[in-house]
Amino acid sequence: MKFFKLANRFNRDEDGAVTVDWVVLTSAVVGLGVAVLTTVANGTKSLGSTISADLAARTTTISGF
Repeated sequence: MKFFKLANRFNRDEDGAVTVDWVVLTSAVVGLGVAVLTTVANGTKSLGSTISADLAARTTTISGF
Protein backbone atom coordinates (compact mmCIF):
# COMPACT_ATOMS: atom_id res chain seq x y z
CA MET A 1 0.00 0.00 0.00
CA LYS A 2 2.83 2.39 0.81
CA PHE A 3 4.37 1.72 -2.61
CA PHE A 4 1.15 2.76 -4.37
CA LYS A 5 1.02 6.03 -2.39
CA LEU A 6 4.62 6.70 -3.36
CA ALA A 7 3.91 5.87 -7.02
CA ASN A 8 0.85 8.15 -7.09
CA ARG A 9 2.78 11.01 -5.51
CA PHE A 10 5.56 10.49 -8.07
CA ASN A 11 3.03 10.64 -10.93
CA ARG A 12 1.52 13.90 -9.61
CA ASP A 13 4.85 15.58 -8.94
CA GLU A 14 5.66 18.09 -11.70
CA ASP A 15 9.10 19.26 -10.56
CA GLY A 16 10.83 16.92 -13.00
CA ALA A 17 8.68 18.15 -15.88
CA VAL A 18 9.66 21.75 -15.16
CA THR A 19 13.32 20.74 -15.13
CA VAL A 20 12.95 19.06 -18.50
CA ASP A 21 11.28 22.18 -19.90
CA TRP A 22 14.18 24.36 -18.73
CA VAL A 23 16.73 21.95 -20.17
CA VAL A 24 14.99 22.00 -23.55
CA LEU A 25 14.69 25.79 -23.55
CA THR A 26 18.33 26.22 -22.53
CA SER A 27 19.54 23.87 -25.24
CA ALA A 28 17.46 25.75 -27.81
CA VAL A 29 18.98 29.08 -26.75
CA VAL A 30 22.50 27.62 -26.85
CA GLY A 31 21.85 26.12 -30.30
CA LEU A 32 20.56 29.44 -31.58
CA GLY A 33 23.60 31.20 -30.15
CA VAL A 34 25.96 28.80 -31.91
CA ALA A 35 24.13 29.31 -35.20
CA VAL A 36 24.33 33.09 -34.89
CA LEU A 37 27.98 32.93 -33.86
CA THR A 38 28.84 30.82 -36.90
CA THR A 39 27.06 33.22 -39.24
CA VAL A 40 28.63 36.31 -37.70
CA ALA A 41 32.10 34.73 -37.65
CA ASN A 42 31.98 34.00 -41.38
CA GLY A 43 30.84 37.53 -42.17
CA THR A 44 33.52 39.02 -39.93
CA LYS A 45 36.27 37.01 -41.60
CA SER A 46 35.08 38.12 -45.02
CA LEU A 47 34.89 41.77 -43.98
CA GLY A 48 38.33 41.58 -42.36
CA SER A 49 39.84 40.17 -45.53
CA THR A 50 38.26 42.93 -47.61
CA ILE A 51 39.53 45.66 -45.31
CA SER A 52 43.01 44.10 -45.21
CA ALA A 53 43.22 43.92 -49.00
CA ASP A 54 42.05 47.52 -49.34
CA LEU A 55 44.59 48.80 -46.82
CA ALA A 56 47.40 46.82 -48.44
CA ALA A 57 46.59 48.34 -51.85
CA ARG A 58 46.75 51.91 -50.59
CA THR A 59 49.92 53.91 -50.72
CA THR A 60 50.84 56.98 -48.79
CA THR A 61 52.92 59.83 -50.02
CA ILE A 62 54.51 62.46 -47.89
CA SER A 63 54.91 65.76 -49.67
CA GLY A 64 56.87 68.74 -48.58
CA PHE A 65 59.97 67.00 -47.33
